[in-house]
Amino acid sequence: MARQRVVTSPLAGTAGDRARPAATRQRVGRLAALAGLAATVLTLASCSLPFSRPTPIAYREINLSGYCSQTDEDGFREQATLKVSANQVQALDWRLWVGKRGSCHFNLADFHQTQSRPSIELRANSGSCKLLIWQDPGNVTIGHANCEAYCTPGVYENAWPVSFDPRSGICAAGTRR
Repeated sequence: MARQRVVTSPLAGTAGDRARPAATRQRVGRLAALAGLAATVLTLASCSLPFSRPTPIAYREINLSGYCSQTDEDGFREQATLKVSANQVQALDWRLWVGKRGSCHFNLADFHQTQSRPSIELRANSGSCKLLIWQDPGNVTIGHANCEAYCTPGVYENAWPVSFDPRSGICAAGTRR
């Protein structure tokens, strides 16, 4: 014959033993409700909400006659002339030096304007180099993409954008050295 297993409670035969099944059921019910609530909260937290995306920079027409020339302590130097009227680039000559390692040079003669809104885009006449010009509340900035051919080999990754103060046309305050 098979032996039956008998489990005894230290409270066997007491009032606590009769109350235990109801209390256990209540605890299990509460735990299930908490687990369901936690699962719902985690599911909602993992959803991407429509207001979680950053808003784009508002369009501002660019009118600038700017000149920025500055040198940093470590030898990084830039000299940029930019003239834009109603988002049409009329003059651009931008040189930057990365210490004594080399330089980059961008001139309007090597580019043609392909876009004027929401930001200005200039594409190289040959190749994939692109210059971008945009205005945020405090700066007019020229940046570049895929323009290694316009730089001394090995310095492109250190070629930073240049920013102008839109009111005065000089180097933007946060970038003056």
